[in-house]
Amino acid sequence: MKAILVHQPGGPEAMTLSDCPVPQPSPDQALVKIAYSGVNFIDIYFRIGLYKAEAPYGLGMEAAGTVEAVGANVKDLKPGDRVAYAMNRGSYAEYAVVPAWQLVKIPEKLGFDQAAAAILQGMTAHYLTHSTWPLKQHETCLVHAAAGGAGRLIVQMAKMRGARVIGTTSTEAKAEVAREAGCDEVILYTEKAFDEEVKRLTNGRGVDVVYDSVGKSAFEQSLNSLRPRGLMVTFGNASGAVPAIEPLLLNNKGSLFLTRPTLAHHAATREELSWRAGDVLGWVASGALKLHIEKTYPMSEAAQAQIDLAGRKTIGKLLLDPAK
Repeated sequence: MKAILVHQPGGPEAMTLSDCPVPQPSPDQALVKIAYSGVNFIDIYFRIGLYKAEAPYGLGMEAAGTVEAVGANVKDLKPGDRVAYAMNRGSYAEYAVVPAWQLVKIPEKLGFDQAAAAILQGMTAHYLTHSTWPLKQHETCLVHAAAGGAGRLIVQMAKMRGARVIGTTSTEAKAEVAREAGCDEVILYTEKAFDEEVKRLTNGRGVDVVYDSVGKSAFEQSLNSLRPRGLMVTFGNASGAVPAIEPLLLNNKGSLFLTRPTLAHHAATREELSWRAGDVLGWVASGALKLHIEKTYPMSEAAQAQIDLAGRKTIGKLLLDPAK
């Protein structure tokens, strides 16, 4: 089979399209023939070495496809089942073995491309809005990269919960996408200091929570955007990792709370995974949650997909097709 491997962390050129044996499932695993794999910033973090893995290693944390074979202990899956999964590295490939408990069945109305586009970012948006800070009606949140794949889903789920949503984007074209997703107000951070605009839009109060996938470049202004005892949620490093801070800074800015969550800790059991994935895929299937798939690349162009994602040249979700 074909798969993308990284032999040494580095730039996009570190990804090589390699011939590998088709893996065989252990007793508690299933072999999945991948139809589509999602492209995410976490893949870049592994490729550059920000997140560590033993070389050579695969990339890709989400996919959708068909079960080809199951291990001896697997009872609730069978060959032919349509499934999706997230947080199991190695989906930039034609086949992958996945712990059976991590696989969720795809609703009949949903295509493989939609399932692959929704599963990781959708569950991320779910835990952020339902668990990290369970948004309540009339609360206000700030969502960075509101026109991006994860950002648009966070915006939509925040609106489902009755929150007021302020989004940030870099261009007016992206601002329009964010408004279509449900943002009540959008700030162009390239034109205005977003913390000052947030305070203006909230009559000086600040927002209850900031959902930040940008990282380093947005961190201090995000803290400035919070109300006293608000929560700063930093869950991505698109502009680089946030540097170390003195805890006293949180005191000085209003007894703030700070967290750095990850999906793996919010889908760590079958019960929690089923809840989040069931909500997300069900909402997409019913039309309650809207996806935007920007582009599908052949697996041989995985490097270009990551370049486009990192360059913020895209609006919406990027996928790989391992059959091309």
